Amino acid sequence: MLLLNNLNSLLAALAFYTCCPIPTNFQLDFARIARWAPAIGLLLGGGLGLVDLGLDWLQMPILTRSGIIVVLWIWWTGGLHLDGAMDAADGLAVQDPARRLTVMTDSVTGAFGAMVAVVIILLKTCALTAITRDRAWILPLVAGWSRWGQVLAIALYPYLKAQGKGAFHRQGLRVPQDILLGLAFVLAVTGCQIYLQPANWLAICIRSIASCGITALTGYYFHRRFGGHTGDTYGAVVEWTEAFILCLWTIPVT
Repeated sequence: MLLLNNLNSLLAALAFYTCCPIPTNFQLDFARIARWAPAIGLLLGGGLGLVDLGLDWLQMPILTRSGIIVVLWIWWTGGLHLDGAMDAADGLAVQDPARRLTVMTDSVTGAFGAMVAVVIILLKTCALTAITRDRAWILPLVAGWSRWGQVLAIALYPYLKAQGKGAFHRQGLRVPQDILLGLAFVLAVTGCQIYLQPANWLAICIRSIASCGITALTGYYFHRRFGGHTGDTYGAVVEWTEAFILCLWTIPVT
């Protein structure tokens, strides 16, 4: 029964965080899906990595390949997190903190939201183009770390909307168990990379520590600016963390 409950919860997370079609006869349990977010990120990044390997095998130029990967990244998530990053940007553009949440609930995308979307997509595409090796490892880790940062933000900071769409994430999260669960998922993939590339263990460890720091600081930044988090800022944490970690991977580590 426990295994079935966890499977229903994992499938619910897959349905919520991605566009993956789930059969309607499954009894999905959305109550505690936030704990699975890092695992979903690893699966998503793994799928992107496989597509990237296929395009590389077809000898597609790296810039075109990177653009396709970023487009698929948005498509497979339904733009869920990018939409949140855009709304959060519109909220931050308002000088009056009391009006920020109201602006973020407006369905009309403002100028700052549009600019942020362009910046995030541009950063991801440029960074991916500069990364010529180990992309099949990097994509899962980037997506996994970013969603672990979301879990961290859910656990550590107050939720600002009592009736917001993301409120159930915080209500269903168990601390510290779910934080450690997501971290274990990401570190397991990191460990596999170290096992298969033992000569690069130091560089992998340095980048992992830096990635962990980026996830924590991004969530903290939005908490400081808003006084807490909403579903939109959770999405912003994911998107900005992905962009920053991809940029991190372009820096040579000897």
